[in-house]
Amino acid sequence: MEKQQKPGHLVLVMVPFQGHITPMLQLATILHSKGFSITIVHTELNSPNPSDYPEFTFVSIPDKLTKSQLSGKDAAGLFQSLNKNCAAPLQQCLQKIMNSQGHIAAIIYDTIMFCAQAIADDLRLPGMTLRTSSATMLLLYNAFPELDERDFISKIESPELQPLQLQRFRALLFQNPTEAMVEFRATFLNAVMCSSAIIVNSMEFLEQEAVPKVKKFFPAPTFTIGPLHKLAPTICSSLLTEDDKCICWLNKQAPESVIYVSFGSIASIDKEELIEAAWGLANSERPFLWVVRPGMWVDFGATVAGIQLWRVFVKGFRCYASLSLEINT
Repeated sequence: MEKQQKPGHLVLVMVPFQGHITPMLQLATILHSKGFSITIVHTELNSPNPSDYPEFTFVSIPDKLTKSQLSGKDAAGLFQSLNKNCAAPLQQCLQKIMNSQGHIAAIIYDTIMFCAQAIADDLRLPGMTLRTSSATMLLLYNAFPELDERDFISKIESPELQPLQLQRFRALLFQNPTEAMVEFRATFLNAVMCSSAIIVNSMEFLEQEAVPKVKKFFPAPTFTIGPLHKLAPTICSSLLTEDDKCICWLNKQAPESVIYVSFGSIASIDKEELIEAAWGLANSERPFLWVVRPGMWVDFGATVAGIQLWRVFVKGFRCYASLSLEINT
């Protein structure tokens, strides 16, 4: 009888942003439960706590990101800098792992850390990409080169994205694109095209039209494994101290009645957009939980905008929001 071969060693390359850290660690947990040994390569920025995951090996690489890059609004520029700064350290790290631990079954990298695909190719290793959001978002990247609006929309049109949303999204993408955005689109798409497999944090039932289109457009096999938070046990991955005071309030609300709002860990918002979103929540007359990250917007103080926002939350006093706003009088 042949001896059963062990699953092997996987190296997962993480992106240092909250919405990407959590699903990558969830995927690592799932793969470890299937018998794989796991090494997590992460940046110095937003490093996970290894003591929370004693079953994994953690290796840190420098990212050299500046505070201005992290606080700015140029997300594409930030992602480009992240990849350019991490490419050489990541290759050295993977080479060291191969020299010390032997064979690597595959490299699984977050799609935003697309430099990992070229490195995997250079080291002759399978490179698999994890898309932490929906399959529909991959269709948007595939349609980037299309300049005709009708073709753009027809390629992506699905119940998940309505035509009006697509028109607005296309206008946002093509209106005065920066050099960093153009470069990001091209390098991102090329990495996905060259990957050995695409892992999507979704399920075909949720995206019945989008997933077949992704499988048609991209040559690599696509696997919908998700939602990951439903498949993996609860993990501790929050970059900020978690505020659980809302749980008591949430338990008192009717099932499926609360609107949850979060703009992620790096997005910033203008005061006009913030006020419009706030009034939308208040006028919905539904209970809502709005997670407001420190530094997401500029302190309004006693400005007209600050007073308007205060009025919104007075109007919505019956709702709970994880928001603290001080107005100096």
